[in-house]
Amino acid sequence: MNATFDISGVIAVLATVMMITRTSAVHALLYLTVSLLAIAMVFFVLGAPFAAALEVIIYAGAIMVLFVFVIMLLNAGAEIRKGRALLAQVLGIPLLFTFLGLMAYFARNMFPGAADVRFGGFQHGTAADVGRALFTQYLLPFEVVSVLILIAILGAVVLAQKEME
Repeated sequence: MNATFDISGVIAVLATVMMITRTSAVHALLYLTVSLLAIAMVFFVLGAPFAAALEVIIYAGAIMVLFVFVIMLLNAGAEIRKGRALLAQVLGIPLLFTFLGLMAYFARNMFPGAADVRFGGFQHGTAADVGRALFTQYLLPFEVVSVLILIAILGAVVLAQKEME
């Protein structure tokens, strides 16, 4: 189980890095799908099979189809690369590793007595638990997010109509 968790985590990180470095929107979308599937595997190994199933059905399935339609609607081509600034070339990688090191240091020191992860130890990820929490404690945020998604879809349709005219 530990090896599966580690391999899935590495795949998720590498696919995400590949996603943000691609110039083609379609290639970035494919790497995002790989990343989401790897995250679903992490959920499954941690003992949350319902969350893993939702990750695959909602994100790797429905959201990716929506992204494909948006890419097709906007007719997005490959991004044109421009020359990088000298400062970014010289300081980029060292600053990245410094930032990651500081984040790891603060995360470790903020929670000094935190218990290690026990694989399969989480027992509250069933569909009934998620549904109960979603429609009681998190009902207002759930509805706010659904309205925001509706507004975003309407905005995308309006922007696409203006470009077509």
